[in-house]
Amino acid sequence: MRSGILNVYKEPGFTSFDVVAKLRGILHIRKIGHTGTLDPAARGVLPVCIGRATKAVDLMANWTKTYIADMQLGIRTDSQDMTGQILERNPVSVSEDEIQREVASFFGPQDQIPPMYSARKVGGKRLYHYARQGIELERRASHIVIYDIQILSMELPHVIMEVTCSKGTYIRTLCSDIGDALGCGASMAALERIRVGDFDSKNALRLDQIQEAAAAGRLEDILYPVDAVFADLPALKLPEGLTKAGKNGAPIAEKTEGITCLYEGEKQSRTGSDWRKAGLGLAFRVYLSDGVFLGIYVRCEEGLRLKNFFYEERL
Repeated sequence: MRSGILNVYKEPGFTSFDVVAKLRGILHIRKIGHTGTLDPAARGVLPVCIGRATKAVDLMANWTKTYIADMQLGIRTDSQDMTGQILERNPVSVSEDEIQREVASFFGPQDQIPPMYSARKVGGKRLYHYARQGIELERRASHIVIYDIQILSMELPHVIMEVTCSKGTYIRTLCSDIGDALGCGASMAALERIRVGDFDSKNALRLDQIQEAAAAGRLEDILYPVDAVFADLPALKLPEGLTKAGKNGAPIAEKTEGITCLYEGEKQSRTGSDWRKAGLGLAFRVYLSDGVFLGIYVRCEEGLRLKNFFYEERL
């Protein structure tokens, strides 16, 4: 099968690595990688890269993510969610207006200390290994950004929020920090990831649906091409004479003629119709003359140099 990206809807009870393992069995391919861990109890969008598309995993991990979280006030747990051991139960005496104000105050850039029950590594060992032994370690705060945070509904002690955030944000910790700020504590009762970059839960498929598609020979129909990840970049098409050089990932000299600009509108305004007018460092999607995606090239003083290579021979 060709390389590409599956928009998987992870169901509760599976780890992200469980999803990868099951897909290896369904697709009969080893080269598979997910683009951002979801807790076992959480559900939602988990883009999974197949074949050469795994080279895009690190790039996709930086995408913004959107969640729907159920924050339960008045409870503190050791894991910051309701799967952990309850440490405190407190009365919830805050008003809805106070909750609205406190939640809104978490908008923007901030530092967040990762939870002990997490996959972050300290001394080469994941934090949850220490947490399971009852060991609490000092953790370095991570810089995160909350791009948007909205309360969708309140039925105290439950507060349903929609949060759009940067890579590295722990929604469990966000809930716990909001609870601490309110003085009553809080834990995350449920979590759904509804968006990762351009991948949306409305179009995500469960593992059983993917298995059905594989059995019916319809995998190509549900696989997103890897260049979809880079749809916001301007695109260039090489002339037929550069096919061999393109397949080998060779650099493209500035004097090269016959390269076609495929982009329009705002993307085209960066360079006009001549890619050579682009500023140094500008990235392009580059295709062969027959439309096959090669990879990402970056403008340099000599012309264009390859940054990420995704080409594979068509069978």
